[in-house]
Amino acid sequence: MLSSYLKLHYCVPSFFTDVERRSVIDAAQIAGLNCLRLMNETTAVTLAYGIYKQDLPAPEEKPRTVVFVDLGHSGFQVSVCAFNKGKLKILATAFASALGGKDFDEVLVNHFCEVFGKKYKLDVRSKPRALVRLYQECEKLKKLMSANCSDLPLNIECFMNDIDVTGVLNRAQFEEMSAGLLSKVEGPLQSVLEQAKLKKEDIYAVEIVGGASRMPAIKERISKFFGKELSTTLNADEAVARGCALQCAILSPAFKVREICITDVVPFPISLKWSSAVEEGLGDCEVFTKNHAAPFSKVLTFYRKEAFPLEAYYSDPKDLPHPNTTIGQFLVRNVVPQASGECSKVKVKVRVNVHGVFSVSSASLVELLKPTEGEEPMETDHTPKEDENKMQVDQEEQKCPGDVNGDKKPEVDEMDATGQNQTSTEDGKPEKKADQPSQTKKPKVKTKTVELPIENKLDWQLSNETLNLFLENEGKMIMQDKLEKERNDAKNNVEEYVYDMRDKLHSLLEKFVSPPDRDAFSLKLEDTEIWLYEDGEDQLKQVYIDKLAELKQLGQPIIERYVEAEEGPKVFAELGKQIQMYMKVVAAYKAKDEQYEHLDELEMTRVEKQVSDAMAWMSGKMNQQSKQDPTQGPVVRVSEIQAKAKELYSSCNSVVSKPKPKVEIPKDEKTANGPVNGQAEAGGEKTPAEGAEQDTIENAKRPEMDID
Repeated sequence: MLSSYLKLHYCVPSFFTDVERRSVIDAAQIAGLNCLRLMNETTAVTLAYGIYKQDLPAPEEKPRTVVFVDLGHSGFQVSVCAFNKGKLKILATAFASALGGKDFDEVLVNHFCEVFGKKYKLDVRSKPRALVRLYQECEKLKKLMSANCSDLPLNIECFMNDIDVTGVLNRAQFEEMSAGLLSKVEGPLQSVLEQAKLKKEDIYAVEIVGGASRMPAIKERISKFFGKELSTTLNADEAVARGCALQCAILSPAFKVREICITDVVPFPISLKWSSAVEEGLGDCEVFTKNHAAPFSKVLTFYRKEAFPLEAYYSDPKDLPHPNTTIGQFLVRNVVPQASGECSKVKVKVRVNVHGVFSVSSASLVELLKPTEGEEPMETDHTPKEDENKMQVDQEEQKCPGDVNGDKKPEVDEMDATGQNQTSTEDGKPEKKADQPSQTKKPKVKTKTVELPIENKLDWQLSNETLNLFLENEGKMIMQDKLEKERNDAKNNVEEYVYDMRDKLHSLLEKFVSPPDRDAFSLKLEDTEIWLYEDGEDQLKQVYIDKLAELKQLGQPIIERYVEAEEGPKVFAELGKQIQMYMKVVAAYKAKDEQYEHLDELEMTRVEKQVSDAMAWMSGKMNQQSKQDPTQGPVVRVSEIQAKAKELYSSCNSVVSKPKPKVEIPKDEKTANGPVNGQAEAGGEKTPAEGAEQDTIENAKRPEMDID
């Protein structure tokens, strides 16, 4: 767990709108998952392709342009990406949401429904179970036809009404039936080139992924359109998931991954609509064009005296996969006029975030302040607070019409890469303010920025109350699942115990239970089994726990007798080995063995007595146990034997393992006149002759040294 939530990335089709993207995020939150980023499937494929390439052009060189074609089960997506070392940029995307592998399956299903209706008089669509089986077999047949061009059979046993059905089809017939679907392939390919303003000669490679891209007719049409061989370096089934996992690893602090900058695009143009402040009517402005870079922010300037609403919508409905064009409504509140009664300047920041979701992220009111007496007026328009509402490099500031400007086209102030503002003229060419003629110097004005609250009303957005309710219900369902699992586990434990004991009573445990007790216990097990499948089918967890305890009350003594009979001889054997070892030590001590002669006589006498007592105890218990009936409890338990062995070890081992005392060699005694026997003691005084000789040897061994 990276946190209280499991942090994940999700891939969504590139044609998902705001409503669908927000729904995925809400679903992840309800499931207890922390979605770090929604990533377009086409972008994930480009990341999986580009992150491993070592031969990409340098950042200052011309980028390498690659087309990615993803034909999956339910959708057809195409994207163009420009690659540089450490950077990938999506140039354009196109899609056909009604073209996918399932649509080709539908063609086969319709064909065989008609064949079986004529041949076997069967209405396949009237039986959902039979229809599902037909879909599965048609999908298998489609995959076989991708690798074989000969006639292939389709056989289903007991398809409907106990009738076996069969049919035959080949690839040529299938492609003829699918001609309408195949004709839709070139449309997105042509569209993506037109959007990116590229020629077919500008394309470096065409990479295909997706399960349905393996169909020969699909490959042939894509290859013919671009006039080059297709590339299949990516895993067709795992490319999207691999790219998504790589993006997650890039953002995770636990993995060290090559850094790569990803620039995505806005799939559909987004516009803002508002009520005009000058006359009755609506103002309109496209804030994000199709294939605009994302994530991205823009600041729009309005002139208003009171709160005003904004409505965001998709301005090109024909491109959308569904007819709903509304994104949401946003109400900018607490707007007040200036002290002079004129309209206030309101800056609204709109943004498309990393999830591809549009939002009005903030709004601020710019108030004009009068300078105090004796204070020189100063320009404070670019305060740090206001700079926070601007993009660092790539932000555009767009002035929208209001009370002062009327309903004219908005003027655009773009911020270039150097951070200098440029003002667009009517012909669209930037005109630098430095080239303008000098004008009368205007007095500088002090301003103050006030943050304004924004009331959001997003289309099909769950409210906080509804979302919290769903979270609460999800928690309740998780707890119910946990309780149900525990209940089923308790029931399974009873069932497992019944089957296990019923088999062992007549095999492994047979001699440890008397015939009357065995018959009674077997009857009890049989009654419990019948109860499990009748009245006990759906009982509370505690009922199963009590039933298992009732059975174990009869079966546990039998199991304990079996365990004692199996483990008792082993433990007795270990105790016997320990006794024999101590007896050998006592015998060696009595034989005056040099190894044990240092031991104390009184302690060894005590050891001998304890060993004899243990030997007598073990012999008596073993004799009693051999005469005991196996159906009765053991005379002595394994735990008692182990306790006896532990007691013997603690009292005897410290005595017999006592080490011998060390004997020190006496040093030669010195006499008053010198060393004994005329020998020099080690480390003592040397005679003058010996000292001179020793100095001569040491000087000969000492290395020569030059001393400055």
